[in-house]
Amino acid sequence: MLDKHDFVDMLAESKEFDSQREELIKKSRDVLKLTKQVIYAVHRDDMKEADALVREMQRQLKLLNEYVTKNKKMYHEGSYKVAIQEFVEAMLYYHFVRDKRLMTRADLGVETDYYLLGLCDLSGELVRKAIAAASKGNYKEPFVIKDFLDKIYEELLRFDIRESELRRKFDSIKYDLNKLEDVCFDLKLKAKA
Repeated sequence: MLDKHDFVDMLAESKEFDSQREELIKKSRDVLKLTKQVIYAVHRDDMKEADALVREMQRQLKLLNEYVTKNKKMYHEGSYKVAIQEFVEAMLYYHFVRDKRLMTRADLGVETDYYLLGLCDLSGELVRKAIAAASKGNYKEPFVIKDFLDKIYEELLRFDIRESELRRKFDSIKYDLNKLEDVCFDLKLKAKA
C-alpha cells in the first residue's frame, strides 16, 4: 500500500538538496561581498583596487556557476539570482566609470532577466557618482551620467515589463533620473549665478 523506501529516498534527496543549497548560499555570499567591494572601490576612484577585486569576483563567480551546473534546481534559488544581478550591477558600473561604455549581457555571459535586474540597479550607483562628482567640483560628469541613464531608460521603455521585481527596479530608474535632473538643474543655476 505504501512504499516506505520511496519516502526514505525522497527524504535523503531533500536533505542532500538542503546541504547543497547551504553551500550555494555561502558561494553566493562570497560573490556578493566582492560586488560591494568593487562598487565601493570605484566610488573611491581606486581603480587599481577595483581591477584586483573584479578579477577575484570573476573567479568566485566562475566557481559559483560551476557549482550551480551540478544541480539545475540551484539556478532558480534566490541567493544565486541576487549574486548574479549584483555581479551585473558591479561590472556595469565598473566599466561605465573605466571605459564609459555599457557592457552587454554577452560580455557578461548572463541571461536577459539577470542582466535587466542588474542594469536597473545600476541607476542608484550612477546617481551617487554624479552627486559625488558635483560635490568635488566636476560639474560636467552629472550631465554625462544623466544622458547615459536617460538612454538606458529610453531603451527599457520599449519592454513590456510585468514581472514585479523587475517592474519595481525599472520604476526606480525614473526616480533616479528625476534626482539627476534636479542636480543638473541646480548646476545650471549655479553656473548662471
